[in-house]
Order: sequence, then C-alpha cells, then structure tokens
Amino acid sequence: MTKIILAGVALVLSASVSLAQEVTPQTGDRWYQDGQNTLTEKLARQPNTGRARNIILMISDGNGIATNYATRLFLGQKNGGFGDEAVLPQEKFPYLALVKTYNVNAQTAGSAGSGTALHSGVKTSLGVVGVGEGLRRGDCSQVEANKVKSIVSILDEMGKSVGVISTARLTDATPATAYAHSANRTFEDDSKLPEKCGVKDIADQLLDALKAGTVDIAMGGGRRHFLPKEVTDFEGEAGRRTDGRNLMDEARAAGARVVRDDVEFAALSVSDSAPVLGLFESDHMKYEYDRRAEPSLAEMVGASIKRLQGNENGFFLSVESGRIDHANHDGNLYRALTDGVAFADAVSKAVELTSAQDTLIIVTADHSSALAFNGYCGRGSPITGLCYKINKTGVKHLDTPARAKDGKPYTVAGYLNGKSSVLTKDENFSGSRPVVTQQQASDPDYLQQALIPLSAETHSGADVAVYARGPWAHLLDGTIEQNFIFHVMKYAAEVE
Repeated sequence: MTKIILAGVALVLSASVSLAQEVTPQTGDRWYQDGQNTLTEKLARQPNTGRARNIILMISDGNGIATNYATRLFLGQKNGGFGDEAVLPQEKFPYLALVKTYNVNAQTAGSAGSGTALHSGVKTSLGVVGVGEGLRRGDCSQVEANKVKSIVSILDEMGKSVGVISTARLTDATPATAYAHSANRTFEDDSKLPEKCGVKDIADQLLDALKAGTVDIAMGGGRRHFLPKEVTDFEGEAGRRTDGRNLMDEARAAGARVVRDDVEFAALSVSDSAPVLGLFESDHMKYEYDRRAEPSLAEMVGASIKRLQGNENGFFLSVESGRIDHANHDGNLYRALTDGVAFADAVSKAVELTSAQDTLIIVTADHSSALAFNGYCGRGSPITGLCYKINKTGVKHLDTPARAKDGKPYTVAGYLNGKSSVLTKDENFSGSRPVVTQQQASDPDYLQQALIPLSAETHSGADVAVYARGPWAHLLDGTIEQNFIFHVMKYAAEVE
C-alpha cells in the first residue's frame, strides 16, 4: 500500500511539473531555462555525510556581502562582461548561510572576537584572542582561566597536519586566534605586554606551536614581531621585540624552514616534513596590486596543501585574506577588489587540489564593512568608477553619468564613513562634495567618497555569507551564529 501511495505522489508531482512547463509561455526565455537547469541541479544534490579527512577554513577579512558583490562585478568586468553575470568560485559551492558576526559586548564585531568564534566555537569580547567572554580585555591574569581550545589543537591531537596562512601579519587578530591565547590582540610581541603579564606574546606562542608540531606551516607578514629592535631585517626594517630574542633564528635552530621572499618560498620542497615559517614582510604583506617579491595568496595555499596532504590522517588549513579589510578601512575600493580577486584565486586553488568527497571547504568573512552602493546605475557601470544612467532601449548603460541633487556625478560605490568624508573641511574638501571624474574614480589610488567623517572606515554589523562544499557542508544553512561554523568543522572531522 505504501509503495502504491508513493508511486501515486510521484506521478502527481511529475504531471504537475509537466503541466507547468506546458502552460508557461516563457519556456523559451534564457533566464527561464537557466532557472530550470539550476532546479535540476539542486534536485539531484545529495548531502555528503562522510568524515572530513581535510578541512580548509578560508576567511576573507571584511568581505561582507557588499564587498563580495563588488568583487564579482570587478572580476566580471575585467573579463569583458557586465560584471553581475560573473560567478566567484565560492558562489559555485552548493551550500550557504547568513552569519551573525557580533561579539558579546559589541554590535559591530572585531576580527579577534570573530576569529575566536570561528576557530574555537564560542563568541567572546571585542579584542581578545582565544579566550572566553569572562576575561576583561588586557588582564593577563585571567587568560589561563578563560582559555578555549581551538580547532587547530583539536585536529592536531587527531594526528592531522595544520597550516595557518594570512596576507596580514601572522600575529594579527584573525590568524592569531587559530593558535594563541591573549588578553589583547595588540600583544603581538613582548613590547606591548604589561609588566608581569605572565602570558607569552602572540609571536612567541606561534614559535611554541611550530616547535611542538601543533602548527606545521605558518606563512604571512609580521616579521618585525619576531625580531629584536636592535636588528634590522634584509629589507632594512627594524624589529619590535624588547627581550633581545630573534624568534626567526630560534625557529631555524628548532629545525624550521624560515623563508622571507618568493625565491626562498619557491625553493621549499613538497616532500620536506620540516615546519615552515614564512615571513614575507615586516608588517602586513603587500596588497595584490602592489605585490612584487612575495608569493600570492593562491601560491601559498597551493604550496601548503601540497605539503600538508602527505599526512594520511589529513590536514587543517586556516587561510585569511587580511588586506581586503585594510583597503576598505582606507576607503580604497580598487585594492579591496584586487585582493578580493586574489582571494577568489586562492579558493579556486583549494578546490583544484582537493576532492569534495573528503575535504570540507568553508569560505566566509569575519565581519562586514561599511561599503554601500549608490543610485540606479545602468548595467555595466564600472564598479570602481562612475554610476552611468540606465539605457531604456538596450542593456548596456548610457555614456551619461547619473547626477545627484548637487548636479555632480557620483561613483557606483562609496563608504558610509571614513577618511574621505564629503562633510570634512580641509585642504582637500571645501565643505561641498567634490566633483569626481571617471579618470579620477578609476585610479587605483582613488579613495571613495564617504559620508561620516572618521579617521578610517569602520566594520559593519551586517551579516556575512558562508559558502561550503564537502562532508557535512549541508549543515551550514539558514541564518547561523558565527561560532556554529567551528562546530560543523569539529563534527565533520570526528563523525564515525
């Protein structure tokens, strides 16, 4: 009887679909056909409930939904299209959700609290690293009692290899939350530690993690926090440490391969099992637009996966594109988007080198930014340029800039706050909104017009997206708390 009922339901559904197709006049429309193809793909989708041998967490710092959309337009327009039809590699993943990013004491999140949520499964306060919400920021005496265990430590204990990559300083907030515990994200070296702190600085904790084998690969910027202030590096930049220790030398003495530029990076052997410490800049790594003698994010991801995947127990890789956030803070949309494309390249590299059968890849952001879109722009308006009028008789925009009530053109995107506020009176701004030309707006150094005058653009409290593929990726759906992402990773690795 049950089989008969099910067969009848299937017949009714099949007939309903056929009838709908027969009576719908737009079946020949390309958008309609695209929708039908997408429906077919989704109907065929089956959740992967196997164990995740490998997990890759990719964090695009400050890459909220608006910046993600702008990056899509930028990539598509670079490839000769209108932009909005482009698809970023993470947007091809089958599962996604919206993520609430707030910290426990902040409606708008900071990277340290968000990174702790992602890596350790708990929400915590603004500015603290790898500790719970019971700690008062800056109080070293409370660190031990409030330590939380990160996914790095958990998966290391399962025998997996671990890598931590960032285009920011390795000791900066987001990457630090993968391996460190600190009362303040600013304690990157000992020069900022309070007297009698009793807790090691973040760079020293990374050295310990490399020595212990908890972290096998660490690559990014931040060389200055590993060198004493009396020492200048090969680029002439002085260290920051006041304890006289050269942590780069100590890492070498412990058997690590320490690399400083793209040449030394390229010389790394995939078969070498020694830990790797890559420190490619004194401060943050260069923006992708300005990159010269250092590896790209995609290159670091590729080399790390190839080096880590030799472990039969699998690996965990935490990847941060840290400088999208910094460009947004500066109001420099062009560099935010070129770094966004570099992040997309890194996602593609991770997809290329792994299988969805045994590798869970999660792509998300730690928080959003205050980027906003202006006006009714015609299709194809350059994302880093002026907003052009809509063409009522064709698809591509008219070659006429849209104008605001002040009679002046405006850009497709701008910031709600920041250093380029149109309300600021100084040598650059007369008190009225300055005129901007297409040539000015499209310059890589152009800073977008902003509204509220602040020393730098701020984060935004808006939700971010998470995209996932691989084992148990289907658990990431709906609207979730940011710390839930950790729990999916942990479950996917431990499930029998």
